[in-house]
Amino acid sequence: MMEECDVAKEMLPSFLQKVDVVSEASRETCAALSDCLTLLAKQEGARNFKLEQEQEKTKILSEALEALATEHHELEQSLVAGSPPSVLSEDEFYDALSDSESERSLSRLEAVTSRSREEEGQRLIPGKHRMSEGQDCGGGDALSNGIKKHRTSLPSPMFSRNDFSIWSILRKCIGMELSKITMPVIFNEPLSFLQRLTEYMEHTYLIQKASSLSDPTERMQCVAAFAVSAVASQWERTGKPFNPLLGETYELVRDDLGFRLISEQVSHHPPISAFHAEGLNNDFVFHGSIYPKLKFWGKSVEAEPKGTITLELLEHNEAYTWTNPTCCVHNIIVGKLWIEQYGNVEITNHKTGDKCVLNFKPCGLFGKELHKVEGYIQDKSKKKLCALYGKWTECLYSVDPATFDAFKKNDKKNTEEKKHSKQVSASEESDEMPMPDSESVFVIPGSVLLWRIAPRPPNSAQMYNFTSFAMVLNEIDKDMESVIPKTDCRLRPDIRAMENGEIDLASEEKKRLEEKQRAARKNRSRSEEDWRTRWFHQGPNPHNGAQDWLYSGSYWDRNYSNLPDIY
Repeated sequence: MMEECDVAKEMLPSFLQKVDVVSEASRETCAALSDCLTLLAKQEGARNFKLEQEQEKTKILSEALEALATEHHELEQSLVAGSPPSVLSEDEFYDALSDSESERSLSRLEAVTSRSREEEGQRLIPGKHRMSEGQDCGGGDALSNGIKKHRTSLPSPMFSRNDFSIWSILRKCIGMELSKITMPVIFNEPLSFLQRLTEYMEHTYLIQKASSLSDPTERMQCVAAFAVSAVASQWERTGKPFNPLLGETYELVRDDLGFRLISEQVSHHPPISAFHAEGLNNDFVFHGSIYPKLKFWGKSVEAEPKGTITLELLEHNEAYTWTNPTCCVHNIIVGKLWIEQYGNVEITNHKTGDKCVLNFKPCGLFGKELHKVEGYIQDKSKKKLCALYGKWTECLYSVDPATFDAFKKNDKKNTEEKKHSKQVSASEESDEMPMPDSESVFVIPGSVLLWRIAPRPPNSAQMYNFTSFAMVLNEIDKDMESVIPKTDCRLRPDIRAMENGEIDLASEEKKRLEEKQRAARKNRSRSEEDWRTRWFHQGPNPHNGAQDWLYSGSYWDRNYSNLPDIY
């Protein structure tokens, strides 16, 4: 026993020495680990700080934009009674001149992160009524514009806007009146607003179908489908059309679709565009004037298309009037641009007293209502005759109103159950484009399809998201050039340059045209000469009495002497 104790005593110093060595190594390891953790914490802190900075910048940006929108609203409210509303007009939102920094080089802009048309060819009914002038309605020499086979692509694909910042322009306008905001040409599309209006006519077959029907409710269904289809081409079209110059015109003759159209920019302040279309078989007249009132809300731009749209079915001696829904473009500063249409559209048959009230629904918190349209056709005693539903980007159906109401009641119950399960607060709402519950419309049993949108061409995304109809609006050849007036926007050099992919030339030409227009306006002011429109005159709408611009006639006589030199 004593011997074992002695051995233990001899080994103890050596053991303690080894323990000291291990302890020292552990301390060094711990120190190294501590240093690593400290370094990681510093890196994480730096990342958090950078994230906080970005969040703070976003917050400041949002507050500044909201303040800008509020200031614009206050300025608008402070205008004296009888003054014209504060809107972004000709020299402003649509295609105002870029500031000098943008004009020098678009590359200096700050980079940021960013049918089948139902081929139901309707038989055109021979008309009892004469057109406004000219008996040659079949596309003879008086109407020929040289285009026999329409193009399927633009000369050049669009420039990417991902490398350009709208904020680089708007940031200079904080505290300024909104009417002074200017935008570079890169944010345009190579069409005039007059051409954009012509896209109402893409689904003309719906008018022709309405004209062929004997039942007034069925005619109203077709007219309602036409009114919805008229805004369908705006889906994903985030480029701004060029604002027309005063006196600018546009004509389109489509023998294959059975119509011809003339439009003119009739007012400068406010900017008003008037159009008049008529069926080549004397079956309808479609006309109106549009005054796009624009509002800037910080993160979005809202366009309210003031003006009356009128459709006359000559065979039935019927006239329908309505106004278009409000269009809103979201995420104009950061994020992906997306468009929604909302508001009520009331279509009135002035002969029968029937009305169709359509509700273009805003997207809502969960995106469930995105693009949806629904409403009723009712007689003059407000009895529901028919229900309509669908999406303005896709299709429109009709169904018995009792069936529709039962479906809506059941759908509302299911929606409330989903809301209780999600428990999402309004504070979590984002400006990002919401995803709808389903990309297609649920078809209620017993429904009848009224209209379905035609697929866009395969190259649409590279061509400003144009439809096949929009793709041909600016085409021209030598035969057409010898027929159309010199004020036709196909001859505008800035739009032509942009269509050909010459952005710098387009920007220079736009600046030249705007300066030429300002100089002409100053000359008229000095000489006290009033501008006179050529093809339209102001007057009350013959059906609802609203102030309107009406076609004066004689355009298709092809006498284009004494036209202004605007290009």
